[in-house]
Amino acid sequence: MALARTHAVALLGLTGALVEVEADISGQLPGIVLIGLPDAALSEATERVRAAAKNSGCPLTRNKLTINLSPAALPKHGSGFDLAIALACLAADEAVSAQSVGAVVHIGELALDGRLRPTSGMLPAVIAASRLGHSTVMVPAGNAAEAALVPGMRVIGVASLRDAAIWHGSRLEPVQVDVIAAPGEGSVEPVEPELADVIGNEDAVLALQIAAAGGHHLFMVGPPGAGKTMLAARLPGLLPDLDPEASLEVSSMRSLSGRGVGPALATRPPLEAPHHTATAAAMVGGGSGRIRPGAAARASHGVLFLDEAQHIKI
Repeated sequence: MALARTHAVALLGLTGALVEVEADISGQLPGIVLIGLPDAALSEATERVRAAAKNSGCPLTRNKLTINLSPAALPKHGSGFDLAIALACLAADEAVSAQSVGAVVHIGELALDGRLRPTSGMLPAVIAASRLGHSTVMVPAGNAAEAALVPGMRVIGVASLRDAAIWHGSRLEPVQVDVIAAPGEGSVEPVEPELADVIGNEDAVLALQIAAAGGHHLFMVGPPGAGKTMLAARLPGLLPDLDPEASLEVSSMRSLSGRGVGPALATRPPLEAPHHTATAAAMVGGGSGRIRPGAAARASHGVLFLDEAQHIKI
């Protein structure tokens, strides 16, 4: 078969759009051409895919490969398209089942040895795929627990391109590889400070309780060492657990920030305390390529503590 297609997800902030990845093999001079408005990181996918396929025991064809990312007018960012590109190329060369590849959404970055690296933004990407009507997604093994948090989604976690090809019908023999863990995996969540630890400061404690109960802003004034930062760190502990919608949003924000989500959605309100030298982009988010959430966005449904706020330049 000279043509095959599969799907991936392009993220614009927390919003995801489905991208059709097409691979065509022709008899022209050998080479790989990637079209469809990729950014610099995505443009380099051709070299990653070629090396990963060779080192996985399923090298790409020596003929001309044309890879199209559709819709062509939609900007595509990052390296999360590697797995979809590799499998579309292998399906076009009949190394794997084109029907099987076409029925699955593929998200993941390839290492040169063929292993799959966890990708930031996995949770919002899988949510987007689910909302757009897909029920099966293949992701790096390090992201499998995070992707499985989306209800009703069948998640296939693979450690390498070789494993992915075998799942799609290749007759290669399985080879055990070390799974690349997601950022923050295995780390212990910090214990939330308790307001009961505060001795004295009755007026400040009462102000915190009123602010938490009513959802009010709070302005703290006092000399260094008065306990402003200590009190602010205990404000999230007064807030109730996040509802399911807020929990999904906070967890998606963590995933997009590259912090990792873990095996369960976040249930406690976040606390963000940016340094007073933080730039406007660090505060509100943005970026010239892929949009990254700033401290204000990451503090959604939680607490944003602006220490030395008068020095912050926005």
